[in-house]
Amino acid sequence: MFIRSKRFFLSLFLLIFINSFAQQKEYRLQFKTPKELHRFLSHSDKSIPLVSAHRGGPVKGFPENCTATFNNSIQYNPTIIETDIALSKDSVLVMMHDNTLDRTTTGIGKIDNYTYQELQQLFLEDNEGNQTPYKIETLDEVLKWGKDKVIYTLDVKKGVPMQMIVDAVRRNQAERYSVIITYNASQAAEVAKLAPDLMISVSARGKEDVERMENLGVKADKMIAFVGTSEPKPEVYQYLHSRKIACILGTMGNIDKSAAAKGDSLYYKLIENGANVLSSDRHIEAGIQLRKYADDKKLKSKHIKISKI
Repeated sequence: MFIRSKRFFLSLFLLIFINSFAQQKEYRLQFKTPKELHRFLSHSDKSIPLVSAHRGGPVKGFPENCTATFNNSIQYNPTIIETDIALSKDSVLVMMHDNTLDRTTTGIGKIDNYTYQELQQLFLEDNEGNQTPYKIETLDEVLKWGKDKVIYTLDVKKGVPMQMIVDAVRRNQAERYSVIITYNASQAAEVAKLAPDLMISVSARGKEDVERMENLGVKADKMIAFVGTSEPKPEVYQYLHSRKIACILGTMGNIDKSAAAKGDSLYYKLIENGANVLSSDRHIEAGIQLRKYADDKKLKSKHIKISKI
């Protein structure tokens, strides 16, 4: 195994510096039952807009898909954590977006060429390539951490059996804070058959997509719709909302770049236009605008708890 030398002490100093200025509170999302989660994620006129931290919300010193990063994210906003699950050589569910280790760790090569124990010899890197003190975590570790803190949207990478994901959610009693991401109708139908009680993130941009999934056994009241990475037509929101299906708009990429260049008030406008959740690489900036929208509209939820740390 080859380990690339990194600027470890500089990264550690950066972590200490960031933490010294961290906000002294946490925004937690808490649900007693899966039904409470389902009601919270169903669209209504009183829906609280939420930010989804893409890959957990990595920033300087905090790498992708890591509970330390998740913990940093919830110090700024109540947060949905979008996180990625891959499979090690010995079939351990681990948190990793890429097929290879090169970009996000001190290792190289394909992740499925390494056993879990071999992966534990590596360190995660932040998005600037700085080594951090954090290790690759398992899905079990992540699910245990998330209880009474966040909602997870679990992005299952290619080749990972959905049954293993469902089993992990069950094993950790995480049904009340977990949503499984699917990319097509057949995947959604597979999850609905394996776990009819779980919420599913589905790709849907209108009536045809929803009805196709319903015909395959996916219940509309278990759907939250990912509508793409560009704004859909108003009628898309109108139809999905008429079915009480909340909508996730992916702002990572062009929309985030536009907001950074032209002003973060764009995020506020996207919620006004019909999005319920913004999945963003700028979760801090987007979340500020979403909290402003909720304050302006006097939207509150008993499921959002703010605690001092």
